This record gives sequence, structure tokens and C-alpha cells, in this order.
Amino acid sequence: MTTPAGSGAGFGSVSWWGLSPALDLQAESPPVDPDSQTDAEHETPQLDVLLLGSVDGRHLLRTLACAKLWSPRRFRFYVLESNLEAVARHMLIFSLVVEDPEKMGLQERSETFLEVWGNALLRPPVAAFVRAQANHLAQLVPEPDRLAKQLPWISLGALKFHERDALEAVFRFWASEEKGPAAFPMSRLWDSRLRHYLGSRYDARRGVSDWDLHMKLHDRGARVIHIREFRRWRDTGVAFELRDSSAYHVPNRTLASGRLLNHNAGEITQHNVTELFRALTAWERPRASEVDPMEVPGEEDGTRERAAAGPEFFTVHFLPLHSSQTLHHKTCYKEQFQLLYVACGMVHLLSPELGACVAPGGHLIVELARYLVDLRQEQLQAFTARVRELAQAAGFAPQPGARPSETFARFYKSRNSAPDCTNLVEESRPPTPEVLAPPPGLLAPASGVLVPASGVLVPSHEATNPPSEDLTQPLQGGTPPP
Repeated sequence: MTTPAGSGAGFGSVSWWGLSPALDLQAESPPVDPDSQTDAEHETPQLDVLLLGSVDGRHLLRTLACAKLWSPRRFRFYVLESNLEAVARHMLIFSLVVEDPEKMGLQERSETFLEVWGNALLRPPVAAFVRAQANHLAQLVPEPDRLAKQLPWISLGALKFHERDALEAVFRFWASEEKGPAAFPMSRLWDSRLRHYLGSRYDARRGVSDWDLHMKLHDRGARVIHIREFRRWRDTGVAFELRDSSAYHVPNRTLASGRLLNHNAGEITQHNVTELFRALTAWERPRASEVDPMEVPGEEDGTRERAAAGPEFFTVHFLPLHSSQTLHHKTCYKEQFQLLYVACGMVHLLSPELGACVAPGGHLIVELARYLVDLRQEQLQAFTARVRELAQAAGFAPQPGARPSETFARFYKSRNSAPDCTNLVEESRPPTPEVLAPPPGLLAPASGVLVPASGVLVPSHEATNPPSEDLTQPLQGGTPPP
């Protein structure tokens, strides 16, 4: 990819953070059809959503946090990622979200989330939490019965056996203390990626940081980011400095990939995350004084193990990595989903086969490349045009009356739409796309997912709220239509 920054040699091939604001998926889905969307067992309308490349769970978290604004509804999220490290991070984040609030307070959970999600280096207590949770998840992955008992809202049943083995290996690596930082020298790897990205401009990186922030990020609306935050993140990978800077020295292994890798923005992001966790904490669950959430009868040896605690109105199903072109062959997925979300790095997978999984009248949301800030305007326009072509070929048409947006493209599947995918080979794989993963110099986490550039918790000004150019407002629940 050729951009104003150069050849893009430092872009990398793995996205850890999304490139768009978080959406309330209920606001994006078609109206409830009582005849077809009711869960017979629970007599509650059900929303089935397929998400390709959502990466960091921001859409799921926002949807759950806003659930009480709507009529009762059960959710089934089907998540398809391009790598198992992203699946593992989804699981780790949700294990943190459903942590018993009497064991981990709201502020501690918010700070832990921010550090794990956006920092290359962690404080020792946060690193210890990651190791403990990773060790626990590594034990659950190969034991479906224990996983279903302790984390009933997570389903790995669709993953292939070798993918489960690889997922367990990811958690084992996170949990290991062997060799310490030498096993994953984050600071050296971060500097290497930065050198590749900046090239001959590396020695002038301080001035380059000023230019990139003011002429790229601020130009795309992320004006809340302060130059000190951006420089710190670009130089060290630490986006959220919630304690003294010397406290951050343990590599964040969750950012390791087999393919390698005033009120400021940090304060605003912390506020937004705290408010999100406050909403999620409102889920009804047994109090510790009534039931010990950490203990239930174990196996024959009399051991005790952790019990399930948390919401029962949603399930997250993780799908095999390369299954997007074959899902429609299974009856359980054909015309199953009322909403399909496709991240900009997965647009090449948008096809008639994938369209066959969406129910007639269902909606499609495609993340555009607005916050790949090194792309020229003509490249952004070409990308948007290509998205329209792929969506039309997959059986979708632009949503009538949809507000113009540079961040998302919105489509719907007409009820007489039937894209022809019978002549395509079932096991065929789409060509590898041109990499769209953001480099470390483009989208700092402080500006990449949680704050304006692509906020996990900054409400989408295009979803439930009226359009607005102010992308820095705190989390506020949108009012659902009557």
C-alpha cells in the first residue's frame, strides 16, 4: 500500500483495535418480527448478529450496556476473526467484564481494562491478573463441559479441534512467566515496528509526531488527543498512564501475535469505560453473601471450582477462522442473521455466500477506512466505491433514508434478494487482501478505539444520536424509538 507516509512497511498484518466508534447493534438491526425472532424457550425476541473482524468487542459491550434502554431481547453474537489471538482477547475482556464487582471494584476493573486493551506495557498487578485469567481460560478451553458451566455466555463449539489447541497455546503463553520480558521483548519490538513505519523520518520522530497528530488525527476529528499522550504512545506503546510512568514495565503479552506486531483523551476514555462498566454491573447476579460465586462442587476428587456468574441473556459464539465462505452450507446459518457487521480489514470476505447467511430484510454494516489516516482522499473514495460493489454483488442495497456517513456504509437485504452462489466452490478461499491493519504511528489506542477516531465507548454520533461533529462526548444512552 502506498500512502503519504511511504510504502506502509510498518503497517503489520494484525489489528488489535477497531477503526470506528462503538455501535449499539440493536439500533442498527431491523425491527423485531415477533413471528420469526422469538426464542421459544424464553419467549423473548432474539437478535442474531454475525460480526467479521470486530476485533475488540466494542460493539458487543456497547450493545449490552444499552440493552436496558430497549424492550427485553436475547442476543446471539457470532464472531469471526482472522486470528486466534483476537479470539483470546475477546474471551479475556469478557471474563473481566463479568468479574464479580465485590471482588474487583468498578475503578479497578476500568483501569485494568484500559491497560490490557491499549497498553504495550503493564503494571505488575495488571500483568498478574492477566496471567491468572489466562491460566484459568487455558484450563477451560480443552474441557467443553467446564467451560459451559463456568462461562455459559461463551461458546467454542464451532471451532475446529486444531483451533482450540492453538487457542489454548495462546493462553498458556500469556500465563507463562518463563524467561520474563525476554520471551516477548515488547519495547524492542515496538521500536522496531516504529522504525519500519517511519523509515528515514525516525530520527525526526518528535516533529513527525506533531505533524501526524495535528494534520491527520485532528483533521479526522480526534482533537481531544493531547500531543504529550500521542508522543508517549508512539514512543513507548503506553496509551493510558494511570499511575507513575515507572510502574509500566511488564510486556503486555495479549498484544503478541504469531505474525508480530486538562481533560485529556486518557481521562475521557477512562470516564467512558467506567460508565460502560457501571451499566454492565447492573446485570442481576447472586450476591456474595448469598452464594459464593467462586465455589461449586467439583469432580470426584472433591475439588472446588469457579461457578458461573453473570448475565444469561446473551451468548458469544466464536466461529472457525476461515469459515465465512462456507457458513451458508449449514442450515443453522442460512438466512439466520438479522444483522451482519464487516470490519474494513475483512471487506474482501463480503460475498454472495456470506450474504446468504443474512435473513431477508436484514441489515449490513460495513466499516469504512476513514480512520486509516494515512490513506489519501482518493483512496478512501475508491474503498467506499468498492464496498458498494461488493455489497450489491452479495445481494444488498443501500438503506433508504440512511444518514450520510464517512465511517460506516449501511445496506439492507431486500426480501426478494437471492444472490447466486451455487456455482462457487465450497472450499475456495478469497485472495489475501491488501493489508489494512493500522501501524503504531497511525492510530494510537487513545485515538483508535475508545476515543473519537474509533471509540469503544464514545457513542456513535451516527447510530442512535443525531449527527454531530463532536466525537468527544461521554457515554450516553440513546433513546430507542417507540
